[in-house]
Amino acid sequence: MKLFKNLFEVLEKSENYYKVKLANKEHPVFKAHFPQNEILPGFMQIDIISDILNHKIITISKVKFISIIKPEDIIEYYITCVNVSKYKIIIKSENKKISEITYEI
Repeated sequence: MKLFKNLFEVLEKSENYYKVKLANKEHPVFKAHFPQNEILPGFMQIDIISDILNHKIITISKVKFISIIKPEDIIEYYITCVNVSKYKIIIKSENKKISEITYEI
């Protein structure tokens, strides 16, 4: 079973943009991180975009977690293809930057 099964639902998408809604706090990811103060683990922010884009990430060169993401939040992934194998992802919620990730596939 994939850890992110039923974790998110894609609401909108385009070539360089995805808007997703997260599951409620009863999802196992939130039950483990942290009970009574549920947040989306940082690695899951990366796993979600990796799954959406069907990328096998080889190297993560930059990760900056700025703010937390809660259950049922709607988050937006802004995708920039830097070159053939390098991607920069900006994650926002309510027009506020949450995270920034740069990786290579």
